[in-house]
Amino acid sequence: MTMPPEGHGTRILGTGSATPEKVLSNQDLEQILDTSDEWIRQRTGIRTRRVVDQSTGAGTISLACDALENAVANTGIDPLEIDLIICATCTQEMTCPSAACRAQARVGAFNAAAFDLAAACSGYVYGINIADTLIRQGRHKTIAVIGADAMSTVMDYSERSVSILFGDAAGAAIITRDENPERGCIYQNLGADGRGWECLYMPRREIDVPESDKETPIRLGCLRMNGREVFKFAVKKFLSVIETTLQEANISIDDVSQLICHQSNLRIIESARERLGLEKDRVYVNIDRVGNSSSGSIGLCLDELNQAGRIREGEIVLMVAFGGGMTWASSLWRV
Repeated sequence: MTMPPEGHGTRILGTGSATPEKVLSNQDLEQILDTSDEWIRQRTGIRTRRVVDQSTGAGTISLACDALENAVANTGIDPLEIDLIICATCTQEMTCPSAACRAQARVGAFNAAAFDLAAACSGYVYGINIADTLIRQGRHKTIAVIGADAMSTVMDYSERSVSILFGDAAGAAIITRDENPERGCIYQNLGADGRGWECLYMPRREIDVPESDKETPIRLGCLRMNGREVFKFAVKKFLSVIETTLQEANISIDDVSQLICHQSNLRIIESARERLGLEKDRVYVNIDRVGNSSSGSIGLCLDELNQAGRIREGEIVLMVAFGGGMTWASSLWRV
């Protein structure tokens, strides 16, 4: 938890995103699962989600590369000016090399260091906070942050409790130094509680499956989730992180122009919006169209808002996420 130091500030130079063309609708899932469009919409708010075509080799790396390429085009920056690339993901095809290195090669950012970051659905906000801190400390000048996950590649579509939730997407932002120290991240919060890891995890070996989850029919290598416990954690942590962030930054919720939430479940987002007393147009929602895309979620929302002209200079934006680990993060920005 930090407040911005004196000196220079940061600004979001531009954004980009990527979603696959292929659409997986609730009606499509009705054909392969014991479920219905109404059942899914009532519990999650999701109507469709985007999924990669794995037969073409598409996946997390291609989404990350496309999103960064689009962010570079949006800013008009020379890729050689980027000196660090952070890619938040939990579904990379290879741990070596990193997805960040692959994205560096695609856009020609050959002066940039590159690494991947694993914090599940909180990953993009973790990355944004790290980027702001490194730039303020003078260690870097221009950093690209990517959030990318191809969640469909780790879904067991024979089991409905998890597979109905997730889709694939990537979002990227290019952050650079600004001479105004009041600009950029006003306050940030990173947190984790590893005691809850069993609630949301992807085991690759039988030995990694806890005794309490031995009967789960989901295949190894696929995402497993205790939906009830994750929902309880999300509802409680989501609102508390927002309230703590506003209190510590001495900012009123009325000062926030956009609340950009991780798109986990429409019921969670709507509950928080109502308790905070926010109008619908100040809490962005796209889960109905794209599902929960983990690390890609907030980056995609940020880019869609930016492209629509709804991220305006001088306004205050709050990004909030929570995910497996269990992890959570907030990032309050004066853009």
